[in-house]
Amino acid sequence: MADSALKKKTTVSLFWSFLDKFGQQILNFASMLILMNIVATEDYGLIGSLAVFVAFSSILIDSGFGRALLNRKNLSETDFSTVFYFNISLSVVLYLIFFFTAPLLGKIFNAPAIVNVVRVLFLSLIFNAFGLIHQTILTKKADFKGLTKVNMLALFIADVVAVVMAIAGYGVWALVAQILLYAFFRTVFLWFYSSWRPVAQFSRKSLNAFFAFSNKLLFSSVISTTVNNIYPSLIAVFYPMNQVAFFNQAKKYQDIPFLTLANTFRSVAMLILSEINEQTERLKRVVSKIIKSIAFLSFPIGFTMIVIAEPLFFLFFREKWLPSVPFFQLLTFAGMLSPFVYIFNELFIAKENSRYFLGIEIVKGLILIVLIILLFPHGIMALAASWIIYMVITLVISVILSGKLIRYHLLLLLKDIAPYLVTAAVCTAISYFLTQKIDNNILYIISNLVFIGISYISLCKLMKLEMLKEIEAWFAKRKKR
Repeated sequence: MADSALKKKTTVSLFWSFLDKFGQQILNFASMLILMNIVATEDYGLIGSLAVFVAFSSILIDSGFGRALLNRKNLSETDFSTVFYFNISLSVVLYLIFFFTAPLLGKIFNAPAIVNVVRVLFLSLIFNAFGLIHQTILTKKADFKGLTKVNMLALFIADVVAVVMAIAGYGVWALVAQILLYAFFRTVFLWFYSSWRPVAQFSRKSLNAFFAFSNKLLFSSVISTTVNNIYPSLIAVFYPMNQVAFFNQAKKYQDIPFLTLANTFRSVAMLILSEINEQTERLKRVVSKIIKSIAFLSFPIGFTMIVIAEPLFFLFFREKWLPSVPFFQLLTFAGMLSPFVYIFNELFIAKENSRYFLGIEIVKGLILIVLIILLFPHGIMALAASWIIYMVITLVISVILSGKLIRYHLLLLLKDIAPYLVTAAVCTAISYFLTQKIDNNILYIISNLVFIGISYISLCKLMKLEMLKEIEAWFAKRKKR
């Protein structure tokens, strides 16, 4: 594919992917404004404590076959149907395991109410499994517009029902319904939108071929997913459920912009990088451009979030959720780095170097275990600090390995991100000191947003930073059209 065609495909895909992820976050945030002020913190703790199990199961069901299907060029109906039937079967087995072990989870977390929650909530695994192939096919076609419509409509229905149930006093079941209905309607809409249907064929040979590609990717994803979601479950074993809620909601909300960035660029990277995976210099240029794009957005967003965190939580969620603020601010430092790590993971997959991917996840998992052992005895704040250390180490390891693959090394990374990091930090620091005496929460938030936004863009323009020039050029082309 020529550079111009690749650039056009990247731009269109980025637009719809971003609209999908950003739109979902807006809908979720709108519903949470209501839900978090009605539903008890302990109920949020119950859902949060199960995060690692939900994420772990979802990865197992996909089994890495989704990426295998995306990477393979010539696929038959038998290939798709084989993975479809395997996913469904595994989801049913996992659900039955959770159904019968639910009382054990209740004892571990000292929360008897969690038993029925588990038995209903994990039906979402089966619902999601029915739509995985349709999602993969749409992604393979770069039909992010279709995926956006499906995701947004399903989420809107789930959010509305959850809010109505919360107002009616259903507590934790409003949160369960939100997750369950999103999974159900998303799959239903995927079946309506996509013309693909499974055929009555199953090939063990095909399954073995996919597993040969995806086994390391699967183990890597299992480790990564466990690591990313272990904290709430770990806290639930030793602390009350409201502490789980404070930490989990803080992590969830600081994740919103960074996961939106990461998933937007990942959706595009998994397609673009795979197409040029044998062109080292081109890969290097594309990765560098993606890193700069993320840095341009991630750092000003992150530093602004830290400054306005307390008035923002008070304004939206009142005093009830203020204990989340310190966790939110600390975790945001790690959040700013997370999208970069995701992009390097996509690079390793695109190069079909699952050995790197697995090796990184094993090392990362061991590092996190050591950090948890060292810092968890000092409290939940120390646990949050361990996440920052973990993310920095993870990024350094990823860059070192990318240097071996495409010669994109640590010095190049620093060169790409440093201008945006320093510019955002300076603008935020000045804004913080200038707005210290503003008592009104709304005025304080708006003042920081306006000052940081204007000063950041102005400095980027003054320094002639690449990403601002790219954006200005894009708008100029749109205006001419």
